[in-house]
Amino acid sequence: MERLQKVIAHAGVASRRKAEELIKEGRVTVNGQTVTELGVKVGSSDKIEVNGLKLEREEPVYFMLYKPRGVISAAEDDKGRKVVTDFFDDVPQRLYPIGRLDYDTSGLILITNDGEFAHKLMHPKYEIDKTYAAKLKGIPSKELLRKLEKGIMLDHKKTAPARAKMLSIDKRKQTCIVQLTIHEGRNRQVRRMFEAIGHDVLKLKREQYSFLHIEGMRPGDRRELSPHEVKRLRAIADHGKSAF
Repeated sequence: MERLQKVIAHAGVASRRKAEELIKEGRVTVNGQTVTELGVKVGSSDKIEVNGLKLEREEPVYFMLYKPRGVISAAEDDKGRKVVTDFFDDVPQRLYPIGRLDYDTSGLILITNDGEFAHKLMHPKYEIDKTYAAKLKGIPSKELLRKLEKGIMLDHKKTAPARAKMLSIDKRKQTCIVQLTIHEGRNRQVRRMFEAIGHDVLKLKREQYSFLHIEGMRPGDRRELSPHEVKRLRAIADHGKSAF
């Protein structure tokens, strides 16, 4: 279910703000009933009319993007910075990212126009695994990595169980690469988890989202998800999955 004004905006009829005005003015009906209050939610089977004309909804599309560093995980930016939807100028649908990656973090992010699908995947109760490769300053001990796996305190709340694996060590430069798999989505969580054990993150890349992987892709590359991949993600979102 999505808010009515959001559905109208995604159909290209009007901006979100203008859609809200149309609703307040009584120019929108849902299943034949006039709606004048904001906050009403509609599903895919609801019949919506704006000014007496049936709303034609966009065909849902699903993409994965290898987000480069220095790109905002948003559909637009008031500061004029590059955003993830800039890589989809040839796609007519109004797209937005599922979740976010920090400005300085690269890697896999999903892009869609399906709000219900996005909402399910972002809901914390479904515990969808996200795997990162972090280049760290210094080399954490096995004990510190186990501490990450068990959970550490961030903002007075313990992080959920995780998986940590040392991938490589550069003793001369005193750096290493650690793979970390989590299923939460707190703000800058991966960086803050490593900082909490005394190791700053020099580079961070999300390599995997659930079963999807960016192997073979380069920053800026994108591809459309197959119907089977979308169906599989829906199943994970519907039933929940934790690898731990």
